[in-house]
Amino acid sequence: MSEFSPCTFARVGAYHFPAAAKSNLRLLETALSGLLRGEAGIRIFDCAALRPFMEAGGSIGSVAARALGEDVCPVRAILFDKSEANNWSLGWHQDRTICVKERREVAGFGPWTRKAGMHHVGPPVDLLSRMVTLRLHLDDVPIENGPLIVAPGSHSFGWVPECEIEAVVERCGALACLARAGDMWLYSTLILHASEAASLPARRRVLQVDYAAEPLPGGLEWLGV
Repeated sequence: MSEFSPCTFARVGAYHFPAAAKSNLRLLETALSGLLRGEAGIRIFDCAALRPFMEAGGSIGSVAARALGEDVCPVRAILFDKSEANNWSLGWHQDRTICVKERREVAGFGPWTRKAGMHHVGPPVDLLSRMVTLRLHLDDVPIENGPLIVAPGSHSFGWVPECEIEAVVERCGALACLARAGDMWLYSTLILHASEAASLPARRRVLQVDYAAEPLPGGLEWLGV
């Protein structure tokens, strides 16, 4: 695995790990095979086959642990399956919610929503600033296949009001996160990101996992994976 620079990650908010999961790629594809149903995005919960990979000592979790330490825990997972039939674009935005086991009213947390039957809530911005998101690529993602685009350093702005997003992106610039099958990208969960529709669409399966290294307050519990 490539060397990791905490200073670079803190400054940029994104870090590329080439071939970090290549040796386990077939095992991971097998673990995910029952979830791949041609849908654009599938929220994953209670998938025992994936847990060994996503824990702190696993091939996925160990990458997150390099940023957050050995107490890191996977708290939400989504499987994206982009293809010629599912070829979408996504404007610049921040991920602003977390997934929890049940709804509890706690100061600083809200509003509440339900997605795929799961409870999602907006947490305080400082909690999200201490989280990371990891994306494992099961397929090659050249520039023609709609890679994720991030605005380097935008995570340091905290919440970015919608009316200011364009200005922040212009200030920070844009980085296309190209990947080969088996690569991983690690992001600050707060980073501004977007994705264009693929110009030459091919299958682009990505396992996205959010990680945290602390419990939630007031009786709230991470849903986990």
